[in-house]
Amino acid sequence: MSNELSLSNRQHARKIDLRLLRRIVLDCLNRLLEVEFDLGVKIVSSPEMAQVNEQYLQHAGSTDVITFSYLEAEQKRRLHGDIYVCIDEAVIQAKRFSTSWQEELVRYIVHGVLHLLGYDDRTERLRKTMKRVEDKLVCELAARFTLQRLQLRLEKQSDSSPRPSPRSTSVRTSTTGRRGSPHG
Repeated sequence: MSNELSLSNRQHARKIDLRLLRRIVLDCLNRLLEVEFDLGVKIVSSPEMAQVNEQYLQHAGSTDVITFSYLEAEQKRRLHGDIYVCIDEAVIQAKRFSTSWQEELVRYIVHGVLHLLGYDDRTERLRKTMKRVEDKLVCELAARFTLQRLQLRLEKQSDSSPRPSPRSTSVRTSTTGRRGSPHG
């Protein structure tokens, strides 16, 4: 498996520096977790997340993160899947937990990656274990990167500097058209 990461920003509520987000996710996968990966991360709005949630999990409404694994069984050092993260939920939860939507966004991606690696949060004991690993990874990423810089402030950039497109997408052709086992 070659290490591939595809990021797409399919929402309009927040302008996101996808180049910085790519660096953060790659750091998590390569340096912190040391895993092989073929990963798609889709940043979506509440309506799209609600549609995915209803179509694949038969749950009404939006949620923060949903993962789809394309491996037959979870593997500790290998992941192949898609992670959907909802920016609107990140904004809501950031207010609730007195943090930033940028940190919540990174947390949701880390949470999805952990699901793809086989972590589960269906029982209290499993949830505590997963939360401990998640918190550790988010803290390490926050210490290495300034997460607030994920928010693009285009008006502060000079006209001569290259501007990352908040709507840019890295496209990758998938070898499978089937949906894997989802985690919500």
